[in-house]
Amino acid sequence: MLLIEVFVPKGALSAAEQQALGQRLIDTFMVEDDSHALEVLEAQRALTQVLVHEPAAWVLGVRPPADPADPPRYLVRITVPASWRKEMSAHSVRIVTDVLAETERAAGRHPDRVRREPHAVVLVDGISEGGVGLYGRAMSSLDLTELLSREYRDRRGEPSGPGEREEPEHAAGLREEPTEAERGSAEGAPKGTLTDPICGMSVELDGSTLTLVHDGTLYGFCHGLCRRAFADEHGLPLGGQA
Repeated sequence: MLLIEVFVPKGALSAAEQQALGQRLIDTFMVEDDSHALEVLEAQRALTQVLVHEPAAWVLGVRPPADPADPPRYLVRITVPASWRKEMSAHSVRIVTDVLAETERAAGRHPDRVRREPHAVVLVDGISEGGVGLYGRAMSSLDLTELLSREYRDRRGEPSGPGEREEPEHAAGLREEPTEAERGSAEGAPKGTLTDPICGMSVELDGSTLTLVHDGTLYGFCHGLCRRAFADEHGLPLGGQA
């Protein structure tokens, strides 16, 4: 998550209510659960910004013309790297709608209005590859993934660059497939799941799970970017593994 913009009619929410709405969005998106490692969530929180806008004019297409402030309308635009957009869209729409419902409840209005009527529109926009600038340079999706996961990987003792733990050439052909016990060994994940070594997310092991084998252990990944980051750090080829 990089930028969340909330458009509300002028005067519909007080300054305190706008501040509370922005903080609630960040806290809800970055809730400390088992979705990602705490270090990754904190890194995401540090990069996330919420802007609340009050447009000078807000024209609705309904007839007869309606006052957008009674009841207030919401237009929320979430901007993320394009490669994250598809997987984040459904999750983001649900979270934003829940937060807007809580905002309505706190204002003394019925919270289900934003679910019954088209008064809350959520747009999830994807930034093209290389369209994010940080630290004075353009960042790719892989750069952002590595940036967000660096503290977590450092704590786990992951290598700082590709090839640091390269397997001897003569051992590659002798390596056996991981045992059932080894399948869940990373981070002590429960049976049937694997812990993504890049972001700490719990991943269910099934036929569609993205995986890599390293040093006899099977690792699972929540996203192709995490898998690629792990492969780059360990000098693993991606083409030869499922």
